[in-house]
Amino acid sequence: MSTLVVCIDRDSPVADECPVVGSDAVESMITETGVVDPEDSRINCLLEGLRVAEDLEADGDDTVVAVVGGGGDAVGVDRSIAEQTDDLVAEYDPDSAVVVVDSAEDERLVPIIESRVRVDAVDRVVVRQARDIESTYYLLKQFLADEELRKTVLVPLGLAMIAFPILLIVVDSTTMAVGAIAAAFGVFLIYKGMGIDTYLSRLPGQIREALYSGQVSLVTYVVAGGLSVVGLFAGALELSQTASSGPFILANRFLFESVPWLTAAALAASLGRLLDELLQREGVRSAYVNLPFGAVAVGLVVRGFSAYFLERAGVFDRFRVPSMDFGIIEVSEFSMDAGTRLALFILAGILISLVGVRVAAYVSQSDIEQELAE
Repeated sequence: MSTLVVCIDRDSPVADECPVVGSDAVESMITETGVVDPEDSRINCLLEGLRVAEDLEADGDDTVVAVVGGGGDAVGVDRSIAEQTDDLVAEYDPDSAVVVVDSAEDERLVPIIESRVRVDAVDRVVVRQARDIESTYYLLKQFLADEELRKTVLVPLGLAMIAFPILLIVVDSTTMAVGAIAAAFGVFLIYKGMGIDTYLSRLPGQIREALYSGQVSLVTYVVAGGLSVVGLFAGALELSQTASSGPFILANRFLFESVPWLTAAALAASLGRLLDELLQREGVRSAYVNLPFGAVAVGLVVRGFSAYFLERAGVFDRFRVPSMDFGIIEVSEFSMDAGTRLALFILAGILISLVGVRVAAYVSQSDIEQELAE
């Protein structure tokens, strides 16, 4: 098997002598080039070509070492290298070729060699002292070739560089301009980091599929969204009617008013998802059965804690249980302190959660669809 080892030198100082063929001729070229410029990286490329040829000969291949190159304008150099390759292929008729390069510029010419002879390998030589610089160059080259990375990194940077002078003109404050750009970058990083863009890109297809398939969860999700808005509005309305107080108290007042609505929203969404599972699957996964119980349990516990803090802060009076008459049993009116009421809320949350676990375990061990049919 004959192999042509081609060293590409696109900007050769001895372009008139190319192609240089044979180990002796290449060694002479190395000496001449090294004496003129010992730091020239093409010396390493030529030495690598000789080493590759020796390794192939040791494996039993017939090898021909050649250096192709040119000088001048880009089109003229490429055509000159193409003609030199044609001459080498016509004279030696190699079965394959191994291309040795020392830069990205030379590597661009590999397709010229491939169009004339089969290329088995491309050997890129990186000088050890310049490895970091060369590797950085190739990383930048790969980065600029990746469309997704360009959109993710270069576009935000470009927008920031355009927005900065505009903000300086509008607000006339460097601090505010830098702060606005930093906030925009923060929102963008959260947007990409949490995969919101991926979710939003899939959302129209999911909605369309839900409409076509008649999923109950589509309606319950809308209901849940409406209840969530009502809960947020109720919490905000409570804050607007509250006298100035600490942020901790304000946060608890917001939670106390909004948690029932948010719990109802979570309950509606989870029940809709559970109904879809009952209608579309042969069995129901226990997680979907446990979800409504978990939503109610979490809502009770959060409301209990917020009520405890507000009562201890003096925002609410002590909770009083009215008198109740059950015939043979009569309960007189009494007051309940904050700790006892919190304990009852926590106990109720735990009990509801345990009931959910028990129901989910029962459903996972039985054929719920058959029972519903019966």
